[in-house]
Amino acid sequence: MAKPYERLTLEQVATYPRPGMSTPGSLSFTPDSQRVTYLAAPEGSLVRSLYAFDPATGEHTVLAGPEGATSDASFSREEQLQRERMRLREVGVTSYQFAKKADPPVLLVPQPPGLRVLARGAWIDLPGTAGALDPTLSEDGSQVLFVRDGELWLAPVSAPGEPRRLTHDAADGLTNGMAEFIAAEELGRSRGAWLSPDGSRIAYVQADSRHIPNYPIVHQGLDQPDTEHHRYPFAGDANAKLRLGILPAAGGATTWLDTGPADSYIARVAWQPSGALVVEVLSRDQRDLTVFAFDTGGERSVLRREHGDPWFNLGDGTRYLESGEVVFSSERTGFRHLYLRDANGDERAITDGEWMVTRIVSVDEKGRNAWVEGTREGPLGRHLYRVSLDSGELEQITNEPGHHNCEISPDFRAYVEHFSCREAAPIVRVRALDGSQDVVLFDNRGSSAESLGLQVPEFIDVAAANGMPLHGALYRPADSGPGPFPLIVSVYGGPHAQAVGDHWSLTVDLRAQYLAQNGYVVLKLDNRGSAARGLAFEAELAGRFGTIEVEDQVAGVEALIARGLVDRERVGIYGWSYGGYMTAMSMMRRPDLFKAGVAGAPVADWDGYDTGYTERYMGTPQSNPDGYRDGSLLTHAGKLEGRLLLVHGGVDENVHFRHTARLIVALTKAQKHYDLLLFPEERHMPRDRAGLEYMERRLVTYFEEHL
Repeated sequence: MAKPYERLTLEQVATYPRPGMSTPGSLSFTPDSQRVTYLAAPEGSLVRSLYAFDPATGEHTVLAGPEGATSDASFSREEQLQRERMRLREVGVTSYQFAKKADPPVLLVPQPPGLRVLARGAWIDLPGTAGALDPTLSEDGSQVLFVRDGELWLAPVSAPGEPRRLTHDAADGLTNGMAEFIAAEELGRSRGAWLSPDGSRIAYVQADSRHIPNYPIVHQGLDQPDTEHHRYPFAGDANAKLRLGILPAAGGATTWLDTGPADSYIARVAWQPSGALVVEVLSRDQRDLTVFAFDTGGERSVLRREHGDPWFNLGDGTRYLESGEVVFSSERTGFRHLYLRDANGDERAITDGEWMVTRIVSVDEKGRNAWVEGTREGPLGRHLYRVSLDSGELEQITNEPGHHNCEISPDFRAYVEHFSCREAAPIVRVRALDGSQDVVLFDNRGSSAESLGLQVPEFIDVAAANGMPLHGALYRPADSGPGPFPLIVSVYGGPHAQAVGDHWSLTVDLRAQYLAQNGYVVLKLDNRGSAARGLAFEAELAGRFGTIEVEDQVAGVEALIARGLVDRERVGIYGWSYGGYMTAMSMMRRPDLFKAGVAGAPVADWDGYDTGYTERYMGTPQSNPDGYRDGSLLTHAGKLEGRLLLVHGGVDENVHFRHTARLIVALTKAQKHYDLLLFPEERHMPRDRAGLEYMERRLVTYFEEHL
């Protein structure tokens, strides 16, 4: 049980996990649908173990505990970088897999000392698998595919022996079977190799970045200096050259497939039940998607083409059925919905309306149903729905307002639900779809806003300049009278993200809560360009970063001033990454309004960020020079009037410290005052416990001094 806060301390603000957030994760059913497996850590810890829960008895069983690396420092650099791509703080057991068709079940648990497999009731340590990345268990559980040192390896399970090396040409800047930086960071593809259903073939991506100049990152804070080298593709410059090949698992030559231009993005790869390989290829400008199918002989056909304007947002969860049908999602109407493509290639919509299918959860081919999560009840929540593949009839399964994240059992009779809302911390239930069972797996007893002494953020709506309603959340000072109060805006502001929702993480934003306890109003607002409102809402910022987002944040501030809640002369702002960029840009475009800001890891100029993200929304510096120029902090540095604290990690390999360095040069040239807080050994997501507390103290002190 979390302890109530009489008054938050900065030590508590800097502590992870947040109160009530140490909840079961990676929820799944065992292949026989009888138990639920999950990862969990003791309250207040980030060190996870693997558990199984039996709904029939209420018994929890530890299947695997942490071995080896239980802190970030103990991971190899390759592993550290993968953890950055996944934004992963947890250690110990961080993933697991069941073989889909093994009888009896086979379970794979990656551990730092090597891969471990549970088969026939006994744990097997697979020799020669230390340092294995991206392991994949075959469907029959007989072998494990993994990557090490940029090469593909295959390890036997049934008769454990040394793994076989399958590729032999990795080099500095060339990898086999690994997701390249853009795929992992910007496209949601974390893998680069896929075993066929029968385990006989391996599809894999070869990523060649040798033509991309090395970008050095120097570890200045270590006792012994060290330098990392990254092949970072800057906007408008060369991308990695990708090839997709099929390799026999028994060994032999790779058959390379024609997926189009080498600088296109290999976005999604999947094997069909028929044995054909399906590949989704996104054009470099991210407006055109082509879905190819390659038969067992490597012959290519086109399954689907789609065009997005001003860009194409990738979907996830496509299901390829035994019948030859395909269930997928698309934004072709402006809102993401579910579609079915039959074996003849004809397509039809299954869901429709001005709401979003946010996730395909499961598809029951025999029962002719799909389960999806979506926003039909409003963009601030998520619910589970069952929809008929034939009639399109939609049934809402979850009803409590808030966020429901669910998994369906393999026999399609039950679901496990991770639910939270602003008022209460997450609870995990196992429920029968016919209503005959409702068992609590994890109840987070005692973790509510009231019991912890935290306020429930208030939802507000603000009108954008074009009249569009914008959703916001407000944290008010407690028992401090009617105001006006100083205001601090907590901002992200970029596309593909949503800051405001009816979930517990909004309530346990302890920085916002701390500031409110100390007399500030804190505002979060999802401006035009944010996610979950449809493509047209997101596309408002196309080609013009740093413009309408600022206008909308200003509209939020002005609305609170008009209500008499906020003091116009005492407005501050803070954010990280795109939010850091927004912090600085808001202060530069509206120096009359924003008097102090803390900008963490800001993108100073979009020509210094990566191809995949930047070109999707802004085009290239060559195709949109005016947009890049007007969207650059360097262009507007001379307009800064308020007090700006810049915060950055010295080894940030995502938003390089170069961004803050360039901004410092521009501010110095303009003779503008700035302050700097540098963490020499932090990446894009700060992890050091002492550093986090120090950063929170500096942020609070900065606003106390300058608002």
